[in-house]
Amino acid sequence: MSNVLIYTTPSCTYCRTAKSYFQQHDIDYTEIDVSRDRAKAQELVDKSGQTGVPVIEVDGEIIIGFDKRRLARALHLDD
Repeated sequence: MSNVLIYTTPSCTYCRTAKSYFQQHDIDYTEIDVSRDRAKAQELVDKSGQTGVPVIEVDGEIIIGFDKRRLARALHLDD
């Protein structure tokens, strides 16, 4: 099983899409709402160089945005 972390904000449409994708595929994930945690927001920038969300980390691989192909590959799915 992969270790999945997703940085989100409440108003982010692509964050909701990514979380729905994880749920459809029974992927456990940890969500971090960067609008509520300044330290985690800085962690997001340090890891990705981005301030936008979603940023998804799968086993140490950083994926910017909801990139279904990269996610499927990183999660070893057949999508």
